[in-house]
Amino acid sequence: MGFMDSLSISASGMTAERLRMDVIANNLANVNTTRTPGGGPFRREQVVLSPAGGSFGDALAAATGDSESGLKGVQVTAIVPDTSPFKRVYEPGHPDADAQGYVSMPNIDTVTEMVDMMGATRAYEANVAAVDAIKSMAEKAIEIGRS
Repeated sequence: MGFMDSLSISASGMTAERLRMDVIANNLANVNTTRTPGGGPFRREQVVLSPAGGSFGDALAAATGDSESGLKGVQVTAIVPDTSPFKRVYEPGHPDADAQGYVSMPNIDTVTEMVDMMGATRAYEANVAAVDAIKSMAEKAIEIGRS
C-alpha cells in the first residue's frame, strides 16, 4: 500500500463523515417539522456506511500478500429513514393536531443527534490526522532521498 492509497482511504472517510454531518444537520433543522410534502412529520434519516473495494476476506488476502485487492476506505451505501415511532405531543391548538388534540412530531432526539455529531466530528478529525501523518512521512522520504 502506497502513500496515494493511504490518502485515498482517509479521503473516503472524510467524505463519508461530511455527508453524515450533513444528514445530522438536516435532522436537527427539521426537529419541529410536522408537515412534509409526502405527508406527516419529518422522519429522521441515518447514513449507512460499508467498506469500499471488497469484503473482509479480500482485505485479509491483501494484508497477507495473497492478493493486491483489498478494502480501500469506506463508502456510503444508503441514507435510510429511521423507522422508530413518531412522538405524540398534546397541542390541541396546533394546525396538524388530530381529533384528540395530539400532534405527531418527528422521531428526532436532539441529544442523540448531538452525540452522533460529536462522533462524526471525531472521525473526521482522525482522518485529518492520518492525512497529516501521511504528508509528514512523504516529506521525510523526500528528505532522505535528497541526502
